[in-house]
Amino acid sequence: MSERFQVRRALLSVSDKTGLVEYAQRLASHGVELVSTGGSARTLKEAGLAVKDVADLTGYPEMMEGRVKTLHPAVHGGLLYLRDKESHVEDAERHGIEPIDLVYINLYPFEATVASGAGFEECIENIDIGGPAMLRAAAKNGHSVAVCTDADDLAGVLAEMDDNDATVSAEHGRRLAAKTYARTAAYDAAISGWYASQLEETAPDWIGFGGGLLQRLRYGENPHQSAAFYQTGEKRPGVANARQVQGKELSYNNINDTDAAYELIGELGEETPAVAIIKHANPCGVALGESPIEAYREALACDPTSAFGGIVALNRMLDEATAEEITKIFTEVVIAPGADEGALAVFEKKKNLRLLLANGLPDPAAKGRMAKTVAGGLLVQDRDFGRITRDELRVVTEKAPDESQMDDLLFAWRVAKHVKSNTIVYARDRATVGIGAGQMSRIDSARIAARKAEDAAEAAGWDAPRTKGCVAASDAFFPFPDGLLQAASAGATAVIQPGGSIRDDDVIAAANEAGIAMVFTGMRHFRH
Repeated sequence: MSERFQVRRALLSVSDKTGLVEYAQRLASHGVELVSTGGSARTLKEAGLAVKDVADLTGYPEMMEGRVKTLHPAVHGGLLYLRDKESHVEDAERHGIEPIDLVYINLYPFEATVASGAGFEECIENIDIGGPAMLRAAAKNGHSVAVCTDADDLAGVLAEMDDNDATVSAEHGRRLAAKTYARTAAYDAAISGWYASQLEETAPDWIGFGGGLLQRLRYGENPHQSAAFYQTGEKRPGVANARQVQGKELSYNNINDTDAAYELIGELGEETPAVAIIKHANPCGVALGESPIEAYREALACDPTSAFGGIVALNRMLDEATAEEITKIFTEVVIAPGADEGALAVFEKKKNLRLLLANGLPDPAAKGRMAKTVAGGLLVQDRDFGRITRDELRVVTEKAPDESQMDDLLFAWRVAKHVKSNTIVYARDRATVGIGAGQMSRIDSARIAARKAEDAAEAAGWDAPRTKGCVAASDAFFPFPDGLLQAASAGATAVIQPGGSIRDDDVIAAANEAGIAMVFTGMRHFRH
């Protein structure tokens, strides 16, 4: 088997025609015969290039509005036959099939069509059939055919041809083949996922996930783990679709934490300025305020020790004054919908501080799918898009929350949704004042949240922790009264929790005895 192969004929059929003419001219300069289809062929002919239409190759015109044009032995035989196998060569000669040595195909923009909100029929028409078939055929013969799925692939092949008498190494061809199968797999995964959603099929017999490489990471959660960051076709505002304005390359942990931060800030909406500070995917402070700087100061006050080296997310345009405040302590990443010129100038002085602009907020009610790996399998579920309104809360105690408490209860509930289970969140005046996260026991979460509040008060020089007169949120029900009583001892005067425990009556009785107002949501938010 030859270690290099000559490129004599290329098939070019692209949806995105950016740079097509220039690439074709470079191929033609090497004496490569150009074969093309439809709009690609017209573009090349209008540029004065000699192009053979696929219809001339197959003897059949394009038909059915272009649905059928390349599914023919003259095309697939030219891609698939083994150049060094005598019987294949004889078959090719007998049937007048000539080799195709290079393929450049970028697929119909199915993912972009779905992301644009297009209707069912338009999405169907943007499912490419001939393109994936040709790419897969060429990739099966990757040691003899250079298969390019994007402009970078073709640029790399052309660079090698320039230096090697229009030849390409078999090794290069195999690497392109591997990429091709991954690309077509991701394409099919996007189609199957969309189709399942159209049919409201929550558990299809087969499922696929795919994405394109966005960033090779230096390492994963730990230095001995390799890692990479992939981008799906979902256009949800967040870390994958944000523009990094400045700062060092994002790490695996930066990306994970920034995603957690921005999903939380999306939960709070854009009506009131809000800031969330995240550390290790858990919030260490969240607040609403009259301005972004006020919200930041309130969020920082909840746990200034943990905030050091954290991630800051805002739901409003980052302004100069808030940027100045943020830079007073070491911060890894800041993410916001946008930033004004003053803020950019402030951050520019902090070269290592990563600033991401997301141009929008994620919709907490939008449906979507998420997956995590387990040994030998995938766990797949809906994104937690559950939300509770004030009207859906059920007061279960003799004492009902007043308006101010109700505001704080809903705020604390929305924060608790984004804290690792088990969690207890204490909040007052639309700001967290103590957060207990990720504990095996709910009572331990309540104790830790209280201790965090005590530490914050000591650091700030306050006379007492801000949990006095606060509300408490629990992401799942209290299995016993002890967790609720711990919250009460910390100073909570109202509690929000899902309810549903076999001991709800005992917990309600304990709340009544302690003079605490309590509401049930009927919805839990485990987050593992």
